[in-house]
Amino acid sequence: MLGVVVTCPFPAVKDYDRAVQYYTEAIALNPNNAIYYGNRSLAYLRTECYGYALADASRAIHIDAKYIKGYYRRAASNMALGKLKAALKDYETVVKVRPNDKDAQMKFQECSKLVRQKAFERAIACDQHNRSVVDSLDIEGMTIEDEYSGPQLQDGKVSLDFLVELMTFYKEQKKLHRKYVYQILVQVKETLAQLPSLVEVSLDKSQQVTVCGDTHGQFYDLMNIFQLNGLPSESNPYIFNGDFVDRGSFSVEVIVTLCGFKLLYPAHFHLLRGNHETDTMNQMYGFEGEVKAKYSTQMFQLFSEVFQWLPLAMCVNQRVLIMHGGLFSEDGVTLEQIRNIERNRQPPDAGPMCDLLWSDPQPQDGRSPSKRGVSCQFGPDITRHFLEENGLDYIIRSHEVKAEGYEVTHNGLCVTVFSAPNYCDQMGNKGAYIHLSGSDLKPKFHQFEAVVSPSSPVCCPVSALHSAPSVSS
Repeated sequence: MLGVVVTCPFPAVKDYDRAVQYYTEAIALNPNNAIYYGNRSLAYLRTECYGYALADASRAIHIDAKYIKGYYRRAASNMALGKLKAALKDYETVVKVRPNDKDAQMKFQECSKLVRQKAFERAIACDQHNRSVVDSLDIEGMTIEDEYSGPQLQDGKVSLDFLVELMTFYKEQKKLHRKYVYQILVQVKETLAQLPSLVEVSLDKSQQVTVCGDTHGQFYDLMNIFQLNGLPSESNPYIFNGDFVDRGSFSVEVIVTLCGFKLLYPAHFHLLRGNHETDTMNQMYGFEGEVKAKYSTQMFQLFSEVFQWLPLAMCVNQRVLIMHGGLFSEDGVTLEQIRNIERNRQPPDAGPMCDLLWSDPQPQDGRSPSKRGVSCQFGPDITRHFLEENGLDYIIRSHEVKAEGYEVTHNGLCVTVFSAPNYCDQMGNKGAYIHLSGSDLKPKFHQFEAVVSPSSPVCCPVSALHSAPSVSS
C-alpha cells in the first residue's frame, strides 16, 4: 500500500506539498531508498524549495552513486540556485550515462551556455561599471515605421488614454514600439531613483490601498485584477509587491504596464522589488530571453537598471511593513537601516537586502536554513520581536504560492499574498489581493481564479528546472 501512495502524487493532482508529505513518510519507513529522496527532491523543485531539493538529491546520490536521476535532480537544484558550474558537472554525468536522452542533452547545452555567458560578463564587467545603457541610446532618433498602428506617447508622456489603449493592444498580443518602451523605462528609472529604499506612505481614515503579490508575467490575470478591483488612480492606489516577471510568457507586457501606471500616478502606484527582479533569476526563468526575443539585449540591460532602483520595502501609516520576502537572518535590524540600504545593485548573497527579497516564515520559533538555499526562515518569535522593536503591527509579504492566494501565520503577525493564480499553468492555486483601509489597517482578502490566457510563442525556458522528461520522472 505504501508503494502505491508514494509513487502516484505527481501526475494525478500535482499536489506537491502532499507529495512531500508522502515521501517523507516513506523515508521514515525506509531511509536508505534513493528513489524516495529523488522523488521528494522533484516535489521540492516544483515548490521552489531549492535548498531542500539539493539536500535530497545529494542524499540520493550518497545512497546510490549509480542513481542517475539523483544527478539530474542535483543539477536542476544547483541551476535554480545559480550554481552553474556544479550543475554543469552533474548534467555532464547524466549525458554520459544517457547519451541518447535529448532532454538531458538540451539541459547540458543550456547550462554550458549560461556558464560561458557568466564568464563573458565577468570579463567585461570592469568596462561597463558605472555606465548606463541610457548613455548609448538615441531615443529621439528612433523611427516609428509607417506600418506601426499601436499606441503612441504624446510628447513622450504617459496618459491614461495611452495605457487603456496599450492594455487592449497587449491583450491582442501585439508589441509596443521599442521607442515608447525605451521612453517609459528611462522615465521610470528616473522616478524610482528619487525614492528611498524604504518608502513610507500615509492613508487617511477614508482611504484604501490594494496590495498585490507576485504576478510573474501573467498579464491576463493582471488585467483581471484591474477588472475586479478597478484601474489604478489617485483614488484607487495599488502596491505591487515584487516578482512582476519570469515564469509567465507575458512578463514584458506586465512590467511595461506597471511602469506606465507608476509614471502616471507616482504617489499612488507603488512597485517593490522581488527576488525575480534580478539578473540571475531573469537569465534562468525566462525574462531575459523574452525581452531579447521581443526587443533586444540592450533593452534587457535597461530593464535590469530599472529593477536595481526598485524600493525594497514600504511602510503604511508607520504600522504595516510590506516587503517581498520577509525578515532578517540577524536580530536588531531597524527601519532606519532598511531606509539606508544601498539598493542600486544586484542583491548580495547575504545580509538585509538579500533577506528582504528571499526569506520565508516558518511555524516554529527561531531561525532555520532556507528551504530555498538563500537567506533564512524565521519563526513567530522573530516576527514578534522585530515588530515590537520597530513599533509595527504586522508584516505583509509575498514570495510563496498559496493554495488560497493568501495565508495568515505567526498569530496574525505575518501575512502572505500571492497574485498569480494557477501559477505556471499547473499549480491550481487561487490568486488574491488585500485591501488596507486607513481606518483600521486590517487586511481584507479578495480571492480570484485564473483566467484563460492565449499561448505565446515566447515562453519562459524553465525547462532546465521543472519539466518532467524521461530521466527526471
